Amino acid sequence: MVFSSLYFVYLFLAVVFLAYYTRKNLKQKNIVLIIASLVFYAWGEPIWVIMLVFSAFLNWLMALKIGQNRETPKAKLFVGIAIGVDLLLLVIFKYTGFLVENVNLLLHTAIPVPQIIMPIGISFFTFQAISYIMDCYWETVAPQKEFYKFLLYLSLFPQLVAGPIVRYSVIEQEIDGRKATSVDISEGAMRAIIGLSKKVIVANSLYAVVEQFFGTDITNLSFLGTWYTVILYSLYVYFDFSGYSDIAIGLGRMFGFHFNENFNYPFICKTISEFWQRWHISLSSFFRDYLFYMPIFGKQRKYANLFLVWFCTGLWHGASWNFIFWGLYFGLFIFLETKIGKKRMKKWNKVLTHLYSKAIIIVGFGIFYFTDLSQLGRFFMNITGLSMLTNGNAFADIITWNSFLNNIFLILFAIAVSMPLLQKVKYFFNEWGNNVIYMTGKIGGTAICCYLLVMSSILLVDNTNNPFLYFRF
Repeated sequence: MVFSSLYFVYLFLAVVFLAYYTRKNLKQKNIVLIIASLVFYAWGEPIWVIMLVFSAFLNWLMALKIGQNRETPKAKLFVGIAIGVDLLLLVIFKYTGFLVENVNLLLHTAIPVPQIIMPIGISFFTFQAISYIMDCYWETVAPQKEFYKFLLYLSLFPQLVAGPIVRYSVIEQEIDGRKATSVDISEGAMRAIIGLSKKVIVANSLYAVVEQFFGTDITNLSFLGTWYTVILYSLYVYFDFSGYSDIAIGLGRMFGFHFNENFNYPFICKTISEFWQRWHISLSSFFRDYLFYMPIFGKQRKYANLFLVWFCTGLWHGASWNFIFWGLYFGLFIFLETKIGKKRMKKWNKVLTHLYSKAIIIVGFGIFYFTDLSQLGRFFMNITGLSMLTNGNAFADIITWNSFLNNIFLILFAIAVSMPLLQKVKYFFNEWGNNVIYMTGKIGGTAICCYLLVMSSILLVDNTNNPFLYFRF
C-alpha cells in the first residue's frame, strides 16, 4: 500500500484513526498500530511480513542479550550476530543479482542470475534495527523488554517502507507515554496533506516531463534540453521524497509520535557538505554516527572512512553501478571541500558558491537517474557539450523550448516551494502578527490544505499505480 492512493487516504487511514482513538489505554492503541502496520506492509506482498517480524524478534532478542551481558565479550558477540544477520538479509534480497552479474562479467562465467523480489523498505527497517543494536551496545538507550513495543517501533507504518530512518531514542519515551493533542492531530493532518500534494500535484507532473526527454534514447538530445530535463528531475526527486517524509512526519504526529525532520530546504545550500546536512538527514546522520567513526584496522582513518561512507551511501540506494558512482561523486566533492576548508569557502562569492553547488547537485541527479551506463555516458557527453562536437547535437531545440513554455508555471512554483518562502509566511502569521492575523493564517491554511486534498484526490482517481521513488530502496 502507498500513501498516494485513495484506498489509503479514505479507507485505511480512516479505519485506523477511528480504531486508534476509540481505544481506552495506550497499550490497546499500540496494538492497533501494530496490526495496522502489518496489514499496511502485507497489502502488496504478504509473505514478507514474516521477514519483518523475524527481523524485529532477532534484534529485540539480541539487544536483551547485550544488556544482560554488558561489560563481557558476549556483548560484542550478540552485536555481531544481530548486525551480521541484518546485513546478510539485506545483501541476499537486494544485492544477490548485482553480485552474480558482476562475477559473470569479471570471470566470464555463466552463473544464472537469481530473480529475487526485494521486500519493500528493507533498507530502511534494516538500518533502524542496526541503529537500535548499536545504541543499546553504547548504552545510549535501554533495551526494550517487551517485544510488541519493539515491533511497534520497527514496523510503524508511517515510516516503514520509505523512511525517514527513525532512531529508537527519538520515540523511546513516546512508545510508553504519548498523548496526541488536537493541535498534534490538526498540524499532523495538514503536514500530511502538504506532503501528498507535493507528490501528486508537483512530483508526478515534473516526472511526466522528465520521461518525455529521458525516457527514450538521449543520444540526440540538445545541450540545453539535457540541462532542462535533469534540473526538472532534481526537483522531482526532492518533491517525491520530501513529500513522503512530510506524510510520514504528519501521520506520526497524528498518533502522538514526533519524528525528526528529514529535509531542510537542501537547494538553498552553498556547498555540497551543507547539501547533505539538509538532504535525507536521517540517512546522512546514520552513516556519520555509525560508520564514519568506525575504526579501520584498529584506527579511525578520516579519508578512508569518508570513502567508505560515500561508497555505502551510493550502494544503499540501489544495486547498480550508477548509484555507487553517484555516492563517490558526492564524496569526492566533500573531500575537496574538506581540503579547502570551511573558512576559505566562506570567503567565496555567494553567487559563485550557489552556482557551483547547484551545478554539482544537478549533474549528480543525472548520475542517479541513468542505471544504464551507456545512457549515462551519453548524458555526460550531452551535458558537457561534447556531443555537439562529436555527434553534431544542437545547442538548443524547439521541443525543449515549447516544453519549457508549457510548464513554466509548474517550474516556477516548484522552485518557489523548494525554498523557505512558505516557512516565512507561516512565521509571519504565527509569530509576527496579532490574534486577528493569527486566526486569518489558521483559517487560510486550513482552506488551502482542504483545496490541496481535493485536488490531489481528483488526480488520484485515474492513477492506480503511484509509487514513491524511494520505495525501491
